[in-house]
Amino acid sequence: MLAKRIIPCLDVDNGRVVKGKKFQNIQDVADPVELAKRYNNEGADELVFYDITASNEQRGIFLDVVEKVAKEIAIPFMVGGGIRTTKDIHQVLRSGADKVSINSAAVQRPDLIFESAQKFGSQCTVLSIDAKEVASGKWNVFINGGRKDTGMDAIEWAKKGEAYGVGEIVVNAMDADGEKNGYNLPLTTAIATAVNIPVIASGGAGNIEHFSEVLSQGIDAALAASVFHYGEIKIPALKTSLNEQEIPVRRNTK
Repeated sequence: MLAKRIIPCLDVDNGRVVKGKKFQNIQDVADPVELAKRYNNEGADELVFYDITASNEQRGIFLDVVEKVAKEIAIPFMVGGGIRTTKDIHQVLRSGADKVSINSAAVQRPDLIFESAQKFGSQCTVLSIDAKEVASGKWNVFINGGRKDTGMDAIEWAKKGEAYGVGEIVVNAMDADGEKNGYNLPLTTAIATAVNIPVIASGGAGNIEHFSEVLSQGIDAALAASVFHYGEIKIPALKTSLNEQEIPVRRNTK
């Protein structure tokens, strides 16, 4: 079995890490550079940085903040938000990112993820899907920071993303975001079953058991924010627990 990844997420607005529930009620948390340094030292496998208002505000990502974070870490770094062109992707990668996460722009112009995969490689191209349940067992894709329902089926969109060449998919379960009641297993496992590329679960982590549940269901990585930001779960303790449950993680902690 391939080792699983533990990935803290920095949702950034106006240069600060923020967090909310179900993509609403956003509150200030901390400085992104300081949090990034902490997670790097604690043994996180990767770090994700989302500029959460860039797409909705029709602006570019805060590259200066990306550069500052990249200088402080030695782990893979994924960046998303406001990425609309291959020029944007190039700028983000030059600023220190290892991967780009494309969400709204991929829905509006799917050729962008194909172009990114062709020019920069599938390993650099990640499809981020904000999905919300609209009927029993049916999830739609939302864009612009979860504000707009596209009417697209999330599972079908994941399959199309793989066909266009993305290297992995982040499944952001909007209903579970910030609730701390566990990851959305039906949604995430449905997408993981439908594709043959790595899937990252996002939204809903509240305790160590939630990580165990999702990572034992064939999901490749678990992303979380507030439980790490507020110290409710320490990454070293989480990895120790996963190892004890025979769920392999990429490396043990200090």
